[in-house]
Amino acid sequence: MISFRSSPSTAPPPREDAWITSYQKLLPHWHSVSLSHQHSTLPISISRVNQFDAARLDIEMSAMLKEQLVKVFSLMKPGMLFQYEPELDAFLEFLIWRFSIWVDKPTPGIALMNLRYRDERAVEIRENVRTGLEGPGLTVAQKMWYCIAAVGGQYVWARLQSFSAFRRWGDSEQRPLARRVWGLMQRIEGLYKAASFGNLLLFLYTGRYRNLIERALRARLVYESPNMNRAVSFEYMNRQLVWNEFSEMLLLLLPLLNSSTVKSVLHPFSKNKSSSSTEDDSTCPICRASPTTPYLALPCQHRYCYYCLRTRCAAAPSFRCSRCSEPVVAMQRHGSIVEHKTHNQ
Repeated sequence: MISFRSSPSTAPPPREDAWITSYQKLLPHWHSVSLSHQHSTLPISISRVNQFDAARLDIEMSAMLKEQLVKVFSLMKPGMLFQYEPELDAFLEFLIWRFSIWVDKPTPGIALMNLRYRDERAVEIRENVRTGLEGPGLTVAQKMWYCIAAVGGQYVWARLQSFSAFRRWGDSEQRPLARRVWGLMQRIEGLYKAASFGNLLLFLYTGRYRNLIERALRARLVYESPNMNRAVSFEYMNRQLVWNEFSEMLLLLLPLLNSSTVKSVLHPFSKNKSSSSTEDDSTCPICRASPTTPYLALPCQHRYCYYCLRTRCAAAPSFRCSRCSEPVVAMQRHGSIVEHKTHNQ
């Protein structure tokens, strides 16, 4: 026989305004979650190579503009622009700053690397980003301070260094004030280099702020377009670097070579040997002029200028005749029987 017990009384229904109370309790938590989500920054990584390449391209652009500007004054007095070189560099840097950063545009190198400057302080305040690349550009104050530091600071330091070197402040023992200023300049330069080295290590670790100016102004380089690939050809730059290294190698090796020795080595392989035998013997084979003080190279007795033969014999003890490639062991005045001089004297 099944018996049924009476069920306990059911719970009373909630009040009509219970949801309002629950909403008021959850509202602070909702605000905190939404604010934390809104203030979360997206981690972005800007290529360090792109930032270094942008700086290098800006330097190359400034050098090209300087080269073209110097050509304008090529017909003027030589060396006139040398004393105004700091002013010329500052003028070119100011032009690049005026038509790029001041008008909210990237510099040529930064534009080629698909980068732009962003005010990192405004991003930290707003923190309302989707791709991590949003954010306003530099403010007017940041642009002015950038010009003062990058253009004016470099100009003042370059002019101060040239002036102190010209006045020899470091060697002036009679003027202690100048020597103290020189020592202070050396300390400031050492501190700046140490700070730049530390900033470089931080940049390699974090990828932010290439130099101290950018770090002080909180001006960070970010991508202009997140979908743009790095499509810059370095073929011209590589070719230019190869030719520069090759020319420097030639400038190093050419002073070490003796033209007469090279000619004597290549003489047996020359095709026009008959022309050398029929060459006019009345001219000096070195300067190709008629000898004013003729001397004969012994034992081949070919005629030379005294100074041409003397300098070649003094420069190369194993000098060979430029006409017949015979070793020159002595030299004799033309038309003289007694006078006899060796090149070792």
